[in-house]
Amino acid sequence: MNQRNVLLAVVLSALLLLGWDALVGYLYPGARNPAPAPTVAAAPQPGATPAPTVHTRTGGLDAASLAIEKADLKTALAGGGRIAVDAPRLAGSINLATGTIDDLVLKTYKETVEKGSDPVRLFSPEGTPAQQFAEFGFLANGRKLPAGPWQADGTKLTPQTPVTLTKQAGGLTYRVRFTIDDAYMLRAEQRVDNSGAAGAVVQPYALLNRTDRNASQDIWIAHSGPMGVFGDSANYDVDYKDLVEDGPVTPQGAVRWTGFTDIYWLSALIPQPGAQASAGYRSLGNTLYRADLLYQPVTLAPGTGITRTTQLFAGAKESAVLDRYEAAGIPKFSFAIDWGWFRWFERPFLWLLQQLFHFAGNFGVAIILLTVIVRAALFPIAQKGFASMAAMKAIQPRMKELQERYKDDKVRMQTEMQKLFQSEGVNPLAGCLPMLLQMPILFALYKVFVLAIDMRHQPFVLWIKDLSAPDPAHILNLFGLLPFTPPSFLAIGVLAVLLGVTMWLTFKLNPAPADPVQQQMFAIMPWVLMFVMAPFAAGLLLYWITSNVLTIAQQKYLYARHPQLKAAVEAERAAAKAATQG
Repeated sequence: MNQRNVLLAVVLSALLLLGWDALVGYLYPGARNPAPAPTVAAAPQPGATPAPTVHTRTGGLDAASLAIEKADLKTALAGGGRIAVDAPRLAGSINLATGTIDDLVLKTYKETVEKGSDPVRLFSPEGTPAQQFAEFGFLANGRKLPAGPWQADGTKLTPQTPVTLTKQAGGLTYRVRFTIDDAYMLRAEQRVDNSGAAGAVVQPYALLNRTDRNASQDIWIAHSGPMGVFGDSANYDVDYKDLVEDGPVTPQGAVRWTGFTDIYWLSALIPQPGAQASAGYRSLGNTLYRADLLYQPVTLAPGTGITRTTQLFAGAKESAVLDRYEAAGIPKFSFAIDWGWFRWFERPFLWLLQQLFHFAGNFGVAIILLTVIVRAALFPIAQKGFASMAAMKAIQPRMKELQERYKDDKVRMQTEMQKLFQSEGVNPLAGCLPMLLQMPILFALYKVFVLAIDMRHQPFVLWIKDLSAPDPAHILNLFGLLPFTPPSFLAIGVLAVLLGVTMWLTFKLNPAPADPVQQQMFAIMPWVLMFVMAPFAAGLLLYWITSNVLTIAQQKYLYARHPQLKAAVEAERAAAKAATQG
């Protein structure tokens, strides 16, 4: 019987371990080592059906596609006919042939932690593997402007030097005046004047066009894909797959802003306040998607004109920057970070984490300090729950006596139990409530580490150069001495081992379950979790290890304060062990 239970526990653990690689890729893609996206041999051809894209938590192209991207960029950006963009945090160019902003990199963020790494590229010209661009145009009498170059009144767009693009067609003069600030916001002032002899119906628009090949994955705690704020609500409900399977989506409510989000980056269009505008998302096929912002049509009599101003955010989802734009009038712009239900916990946690980082100068140390502070704040709740458990253990013999005496009269049993609880001043739910109170707080803390761009490319100690990436020191390849990379579910690093050991110690301090199968599962579970958690970001593992160590210290202290509970736990363990051996 015992051998069967042990075998069952081993089989269940093996199934959990082997099945985890697929399950975590669906629910927790942030835990994965960067998975290769399909190789892109060339720009997608009309009618072609590209292979499904394997998204990773942070997104990006694989090495082969990145090489093609760089080659395509050399061709696309070398032909001239471009206006340079040079701001403190953004650099790139505007394509005069199309009037699009299709070349933007983030100066303060690098692609990798390697020395000499290129800056993160957010916008890339049409036809490249990482295609993404913004267009500010006009419909005249229901038709787009004819193809042809725009004329510019300057050679470089900076915070001090705006640039205006001009084009004439059909008796109408079109102008787009670009300005840029010191962060990630560009402003496009779109004006059309009717210098002809007949009236015209004109309609300014803006759009974002992008591929999802380099998009981060949409996961249950962090949305990636089309999003915006419509009416008074942020909309995280649409993903790329929905647009392919269900067709175009037009969100309900007044358009506050719209665009595409990744876990760390955002491109968004913000319409002119008070102007009538509509927005929608659509799939263009071949892994291409578009977010549209369309103003209401206006009839221009000869000699008249209209102006519509649209802002373009293209940059990193830094909470302080988003808050600044929100304070300046963009509704709920901070919601570009998918905080979820517990944002009231998460925002203070992020602020405190940032302050601790400034204090310590090391993000790993800041994670440890934040975990210590949160657990210390929750300690009185844990202590109250522990005291309740001790009180319940003390009256357990009398409870068993009542259960035996009134086993045939459940109503009387419950009445006598309530009398016992009242006479001893014990609340049977008091041990559970503290745990329930802690859960949203601890989940919020976990989510901060998933969402915070602040952790990206931050080193900790020695071999850990990026806390947002998995531990690179794998035991299976002797910490890199052997020339191969273990599969993700076998990529056991030092942090994963520490996690397993500390988890095992926390289980050892808890009462043993009476069921033999559960006993075996609890004995194996820490080591299964070691494999399960190994591919997660090093910062998350550091948080869990610190939390486990604090749990062990807390349990030791509380057992010392309540020796009767420790004696009861030890007695239960001894009884469970004897039952297993018997």
